[in-house]
Amino acid sequence: MAKQKLDKETRKALLSARKMVEDVARADGNEAETRRRVERIFESVMGYDALKHITREYAVHGVGDTEHCDFAIQLEGMSVPALLVELKRVNMDLAPKHLKQAASYAINLGCEWALLTNGKEWKLYHILFGKPPETKLINSWNLINDDLVVLAKKFELVNYKNIKKGRLARLWEKSNVLTAQNILKVILSEESIRLIRSGLKRLTGVTVTPEDIVGAMRHLLNEAALTEMGKIKISLPEKKQRKKTTISKHVKEKQEPSTEETPTETS
Repeated sequence: MAKQKLDKETRKALLSARKMVEDVARADGNEAETRRRVERIFESVMGYDALKHITREYAVHGVGDTEHCDFAIQLEGMSVPALLVELKRVNMDLAPKHLKQAASYAINLGCEWALLTNGKEWKLYHILFGKPPETKLINSWNLINDDLVVLAKKFELVNYKNIKKGRLARLWEKSNVLTAQNILKVILSEESIRLIRSGLKRLTGVTVTPEDIVGAMRHLLNEAALTEMGKIKISLPEKKQRKKTTISKHVKEKQEPSTEETPTETS
């Protein structure tokens, strides 16, 4: 497969963004310095107008005191931000407590999407407003280490055009369908097991049982997927019974030639 090429403008913007973050990381910049670079990335790479689309220190009114989220992406006609951005200084590793902070802001505001970043690492989360609310990692990328083509696709998920066209909702639908449990349900369905069994017979000439296939699948899966597999009710294809042809004694006698002599008439 031919490697996808980037247009010069996108390539230049990504390389410039990478250099900005590398420079601030070498200087061990603080959160404010990281914030300035990230804001420029939102403009140069993702196509936002910082004055129109980015609200800094967005007020979040929770149960206690009013808190402030670093950035809120809010487009024309939106009463609720489309995306909340929580920032940490460039050399600080993103931790579960930071996600908890970002998710709490999103929940209090009724915002379904949160982006957590330190400039190098970027993590996109969806918040499902159930009881209790659930936060799910949808995608992540590394501006320093990832390939430029990969980065272009990842940043595109949250760029201005995609947000404006409501494509995050479609991204959530797709992510919600492509869960480990859903995929395992399809792979371990009776129909799929029959196909795998037939394919293995054609490939190797060896007949295996449905139980053999399920056992082999367990060896292929990691611990998380095995946990999901344990939640699935697996219905194995029924074994085909060979029909034995039996011939009744009466029929058999009719079919067999007679060994008795035929009496002859005498005159």
